Amino acid sequence: IQDYCISPECQFRYGPGCDANRIPSGKNTTSIPREKVGSVQYGAEGIYNCVNTGDVALTFDDGPGPYTSHILDVLDRYNAKATFFISGNNNGKGAIDTNTQWTSLIQITLDNGGHQVASHTWSHADLGKLSSNERKNEMIKNEMALRNILGVIPTYMRPPYSSCSAESGCEDDMKDLGYHITYFDLDTQDYLNDSPDKIGKSKSIFKDAFNGKSSADSEFLAISHDIHEQTSEQLVDYMLQNIQSRGFKAVTVGTCLNDPKQN
Repeated sequence: IQDYCISPECQFRYGPGCDANRIPSGKNTTSIPREKVGSVQYGAEGIYNCVNTGDVALTFDDGPGPYTSHILDVLDRYNAKATFFISGNNNGKGAIDTNTQWTSLIQITLDNGGHQVASHTWSHADLGKLSSNERKNEMIKNEMALRNILGVIPTYMRPPYSSCSAESGCEDDMKDLGYHITYFDLDTQDYLNDSPDKIGKSKSIFKDAFNGKSSADSEFLAISHDIHEQTSEQLVDYMLQNIQSRGFKAVTVGTCLNDPKQN
């Protein structure tokens, strides 16, 4: 029974006990002004590529988790920046704005460390299967929690399962809320290879993507997950070695798109 109360598997429509139905404290952000800054598109079909040659935007989904801190340490050793698409209350970790472990990690290390904080919804729900109101609630709850921690809300988001189509209305909803829908053009598939004997497959995927590519004419937007042990223990260091040895630079999504920092 407990499994059905923990997001993302919880049956949120059938009772209040589900993680997805919990509401962060403080003022609801639904009616706040949502100024659309810069030239990067909001909503629509989403972003799949960086625009600055030589940039590699490393992105991490589903955290924070027990391995996030180590990933941040590895990034720091390489003086590299990344983007973290944060889920507010998934995998039984507790709400990010009430669990001091996650609050401290987001506030001190991610924000002050120069990394980009972005949204991956409140409970890792499939946005394409929700009503417009349910979909917006997933985003509003997560931004309320991040507001409670950082004092600001993100403008970048990644839909769980890459599910946010025009047909479902999701693209328009994200535009209304002032979000850049962010996908990727390099999937490390680390979620399929989280064991010492399999993580080499993810390393090969990453390395092979650079074959025949040059920092003078190529760029990448890569996805991994900071909730997986082997991503933390092996893959991140491997990716950063490859990035630097090939003359590329690890940056945030905002940087690789030339988006103003205030966004």
